[in-house]
Amino acid sequence: MAKVNLDALIPREDFEVEENQNPGKKKETISIEDIKSNSFFFMNVRKPDFQRETNEWDEKKIAQFIKSFVEGDLIPAIILWRSSSGYLFVIDGSHRLSSLAAWVNNDYGDGSISKMFYDGVIPDEQIEIAEKTRKLVNTTVGSYEDFKLALTHPDKVKPEIVSNAKNLGALAIQLQWVEGDASKAENSFFKINQQAAPIDKTELKLLKTRRFPNSIAARAIIRSGKGHKYWSKFSEDIQANIQSLAQQINTILFTPKLDTPIKTLDIPIGGKVYAASALPLILDFVDISNNIDLRTISNDITGEETIKILKRTLKVARLINSNHPSSLGLHPVIYFYSKDGRHKTALFYSITRFVIELEKRNKLNDFVKARKGIENIIWNFDYLIQQINRKYRSSLKSSIYIAEFLFDCMDLINQNKSEKEVIKELIN
Repeated sequence: MAKVNLDALIPREDFEVEENQNPGKKKETISIEDIKSNSFFFMNVRKPDFQRETNEWDEKKIAQFIKSFVEGDLIPAIILWRSSSGYLFVIDGSHRLSSLAAWVNNDYGDGSISKMFYDGVIPDEQIEIAEKTRKLVNTTVGSYEDFKLALTHPDKVKPEIVSNAKNLGALAIQLQWVEGDASKAENSFFKINQQAAPIDKTELKLLKTRRFPNSIAARAIIRSGKGHKYWSKFSEDIQANIQSLAQQINTILFTPKLDTPIKTLDIPIGGKVYAASALPLILDFVDISNNIDLRTISNDITGEETIKILKRTLKVARLINSNHPSSLGLHPVIYFYSKDGRHKTALFYSITRFVIELEKRNKLNDFVKARKGIENIIWNFDYLIQQINRKYRSSLKSSIYIAEFLFDCMDLINQNKSEKEVIKELIN
């Protein structure tokens, strides 16, 4: 099920390293007025720059949460940390706070805040799920505008909205505060979020290496150079270059848009950009394309390393399938999807390794000669590739061996062996 993207509602900001010097009493609760986009409170709320995107909830969960709030049900406290600059960082509760902000500001990923955040370029999938969410919320809860209308013209809205609207001014969300410096706040964030909803290994790697060039590159590619700029500390020229390269890579990987069920052969090589697996897939694609070793990579201070990584990634993407003269034009249906239309991550990684090695070993011509046979094997003997993947229980690990399997197929085909002879010899 598609998830609702509320990532634009609370901006990101770097944690500061100084001690938190903000003595005095802090707010213990916030009201609905504090969640308006122009309120003093909400304009100072931030997410840590390493926090994953606020897109884990579907429309039903958002609607149910808003309904629980307006009906006066108990809402878990929002945990905040105040930096020395005065920003209020959300340590826990960004989905809760963003859901209410979406309702109050009528922005479920397609409103004015989101449009400004994404420079006016919002994917069709995001618009579709936003409209679906708005319709569900308006049906099950009522719009925020209806709640305001209920206080002045109660005859124009549903009776239950009138009843809840009268109580809305008295409702409050409890706040808890993390005391200490930025290090304490960051540790609290990871501890709390790992307990509540464990972060998968790839996502955790991305968060903890957020200033590494490969992570910056992946973040840029996923949103086509739009959204929060993890590269904002670099020079303007570097920033512009990052955004341009990221947009080109995104276009190659995810254009045209993938609609399911598949009814056309014109599909993207990277699957759905709006899927939860898209960011991990991009990070792995960047790492494979650049032979990244996390033991030797470090923070990118100037942006030059990020540019190098993006350029190499673009070269590999072009080689796989693009309009560039270097392209092999590998058709997604054969190379990246199952017969029932599912995008195959392991095969995507394997083909990426395969084409990189073809270029590295100067065997592109050998591939062209054996291409028909290789494609027939991928299509007709896909169960062998599945067995290799199952053996190593990891798309990344198995991709190394699947790529070598394809090299063995190529070499045997170029020895004038039939496809059945190739398979028999490899099985033996």
